[in-house]
Amino acid sequence: MTAHPELPGRLADAGVGDSDHSWTVSRTEPKFDSPYVSLRIDTIVDRDGAEHGRAVVQPHGAVGVLAIDEQDRLLLVEQYRHPVGRRLLEIPAGTLDVAGEGALDAAVRELAEEADLVATDWDPLLALLATPGYSTEHWEIFRATGLRPVPEADRTEREAEEADMVQWWLPFDEAVDAVLAGRISDSMTVSAILAAQVLRTR
Repeated sequence: MTAHPELPGRLADAGVGDSDHSWTVSRTEPKFDSPYVSLRIDTIVDRDGAEHGRAVVQPHGAVGVLAIDEQDRLLLVEQYRHPVGRRLLEIPAGTLDVAGEGALDAAVRELAEEADLVATDWDPLLALLATPGYSTEHWEIFRATGLRPVPEADRTEREAEEADMVQWWLPFDEAVDAVLAGRISDSMTVSAILAAQVLRTR
C-alpha cells in the first residue's frame, strides 16, 4: 500500500472495492417486528474491546426496473410516498416479499403490477445497499427492453397509493437532466438513470 504523496490516505488500485468484514456482536435485542420491517439493537465490540450499541433496521430487499422503449423513452411511475409527504417520480420497484422469489422474478412481477408491461430482454444494471449505516436493505436494478403491454384481462388491480399511480414516458436524456436538476430525487431511480448514462458513454 502506498501513501498519497501529499494528502492523508492511501493510493488505491483498480481492484479496490467493498470487503467482507464484521465486528463481534456481544448481544442482540429485538425491538420491533412486522411482515414488512423489523428493528433490533446490536451491541458490537470494536478492536479495543469497547462496546457500542447500533440500531439495525431489517426491511425486505427490493428490486427496480429501468424500462426503456424503442424510442429511448424511460418509464417513470408517479406515486404518493407518505413518509416524505410528496408524490415522487420513480422507476417501477418493489420489495422481495414473495417467499422463494428471486430478484429477477420480482422485477418481472413489479413491472407488470405497476406499469402493465412485460419485457423480452432483461439485463442486470446495478446492485446497491440502500442505507448501510443503519439498514440491511439491498437493492438490485435491472434494465428491461422489448416492452409490450400486459393484456387488459391480466392486469393487476392496484390498491392504496398504487391505485393513484400515474405512468410517464420521458426521453432518456431528459431524465438525466431531471436528475441533475434535482427534479427526480428517489435514490434508486437516480442511481439507475446515472448508471445507465455512464454505461452509454464508456
